[in-house]
Amino acid sequence: MSALALVPPYTHPATLLAALKQQGFALLPASDVAILAQCSQEEFAAFATSWQRLARDAYLKDGGKYRKRRHASFVLEGGKITNAGHRAHWQPLEYNALHGGMERWFEPMELSQSAIHSGAACALLTWLSGISDALFGTQTWFSEMHQFRIDTEGGIGRPTPEGAHRDGVNLVAVFLVAREGIKGGETRVFDANSPHGVRFTLTEPWSVLLLDDARMIHETTPIQPLAETAYRDTLVVTLRGKAFQDAAVP
Repeated sequence: MSALALVPPYTHPATLLAALKQQGFALLPASDVAILAQCSQEEFAAFATSWQRLARDAYLKDGGKYRKRRHASFVLEGGKITNAGHRAHWQPLEYNALHGGMERWFEPMELSQSAIHSGAACALLTWLSGISDALFGTQTWFSEMHQFRIDTEGGIGRPTPEGAHRDGVNLVAVFLVAREGIKGGETRVFDANSPHGVRFTLTEPWSVLLLDDARMIHETTPIQPLAETAYRDTLVVTLRGKAFQDAAVP
């Protein structure tokens, strides 16, 4: 791991695709995300209110109560977004040694049919499908969207209890939505095939880390409280070609 400052090494938007192709990851501040995704700060703010209504994650194998989340799935093709309906989130043990191999039925995201075709969620899905087309070739994308709140009600919160990992998809986007009254939460990104990596702390709402998942491993360190109200909110969006990851049918 290289000894870099914790300030995110932001990518110039004009070199976004080149950075993803060359180094496997890129970071953008919120202002560039808004421009590239054609989404207003008002739309981001409206979307962010739904993080106040997340449901507790009942599947944490470490016994923790520090994570709340909601989940949604979409099929993206030719600029069209189709809601895939309420589905289980599933990963193989190869990608998630802690929670892999089990169907996790998280509460669905609060997205009306109109919200799927307008507003921040729609803008981000459309933008990310375009990036995926440019990187991996135009195709149908199977996307999962995860809302997370990691809090410190138990004294410590773990954004990635499974540790450094890949997700088994093509593209991963990690948006910071809010960071309130905490210390920690440092993001670490490693090259999957070498010892090289970077570390930084996302602090700006709607800044984003983009990852070529086949090439990069990532994790976020635990958070601790600095105030009575302490949490870290993120939106994680994954895009995968061919199909969703699903448990094999016996």
